[in-house]
Amino acid sequence: MVLPEEKKELFQKIPSVDRLLNSPAVGELLLQYPRRVVLKAVHQVLEGIRNAIKSGQGFDEPLSLETVSHRVSERAASLDRPSLKPVINATGIVVHTNLGRSILAERVLKKFKPLAGGYSNLEYDLQKGERGSRYVHVEELLKDITGAEAGTVVNNNAAAVFLALHELAAGGEVIVSRGELIEIGDGFRIPEIMARSGARLVEVGTTNRTRIEDYRHAISPDTRLLLRVHPSNFVIQGFTGRPSIEELCLLGRERGIPVYEDLGSGCLVDLTPYGVNEPLAQASLRAGASLVSFSGDKLLGGPQAGILAGRHEIVQRLRRNPMFRALRVDKMVYAALETALRLTLLEKWDDLPVLRMIRLSPDEIAERARWLAGEINASGKLHADVLRGESLLGGGSTPGQALPTCLVAVTPDAAQLERKLRAHQPPVIARIDDERLLVDLRTVAPEDDATVLAALLA
Repeated sequence: MVLPEEKKELFQKIPSVDRLLNSPAVGELLLQYPRRVVLKAVHQVLEGIRNAIKSGQGFDEPLSLETVSHRVSERAASLDRPSLKPVINATGIVVHTNLGRSILAERVLKKFKPLAGGYSNLEYDLQKGERGSRYVHVEELLKDITGAEAGTVVNNNAAAVFLALHELAAGGEVIVSRGELIEIGDGFRIPEIMARSGARLVEVGTTNRTRIEDYRHAISPDTRLLLRVHPSNFVIQGFTGRPSIEELCLLGRERGIPVYEDLGSGCLVDLTPYGVNEPLAQASLRAGASLVSFSGDKLLGGPQAGILAGRHEIVQRLRRNPMFRALRVDKMVYAALETALRLTLLEKWDDLPVLRMIRLSPDEIAERARWLAGEINASGKLHADVLRGESLLGGGSTPGQALPTCLVAVTPDAAQLERKLRAHQPPVIARIDDERLLVDLRTVAPEDDATVLAALLA
């Protein structure tokens, strides 16, 4: 703590702006960066020092011209370092929203450089030699995989829900079960997006039970849509029930009302052999749904996108909606999504990182975990145990469902270890439980195991 009489002396030691600009270290900066950038860094550093003195904070190093110039250099250099950087996900959460959700396939990354650095046939028909449609790059794949008559893409699934409601139900009523009025990440609520779309919400049933008769009795001349929402981020247990998608589609056909199902996570592959029970888009469309929507960057393993698939005339209406152009995606998203869909169609599961991680057995993970724990213990710096545990799919999907895994539990000083891992280059993100640092290698690429070890021992 700096005493009052020392504050004046510290203030007097602060180098002036002119002295700093004329110092050798800052002079080097002026050769690398615009003068306004360097000047801003100088002012920010000086302001930080003044505030520290005012608050009574001490300093680990003297306030010399050399040390302050070094701080200015660090501040200026930080402007040249990207904020968005790759990290190693050792949490075991496969679709980690805070870490960018799905990892893109290696084939996607190979396509990015030539597409980003050159022109492409995004909206050009190479056979006809004339303007084409950007939809063709994924529509046939969507039709082949889901069985839909048509499909299209917008920038995320929230946009897909908004577009569908805005086009199909604006000015009319949408009937939805009270138990499906969900909120997903970052405050996205179905009732609020419905209000913004211009559709009027008609709630039926109760929180835990809704019957087909509830929908039937609520239909009026103003009903435009029967909406079904997959509760992908929560589970209601006990005395519960809701109509099957088949029942709802049968009612829709009887009354001539489209049925739209928002599936959220977008599962296109049967994952029940691996302990994951998630509804398939194909099943909803086979049951008679007029339209389904789902995310591209969750269980599909593609980029952030909202995918809409269903009857041809409905998808065409969505494309003609004035909002569609505002919500459309660019060439990089199409490139990534096309690759993810093509790998799905050809059943190349190991080429899709999300599916590869889900399909890993606990024994496969245990072998790597034992190696990591053995190396940690051999170093003599830390102690590690191999434990049975659970991985999560994450991303607001498959609530209450987990994948059996093997964890490396590292002690002591879990909190300090976790902070140091985040500061490592590249950062390693792990989790803490019961005062132990837990590393789950399910979400770590095998070639990164050695990097995780080096980060732990650093």
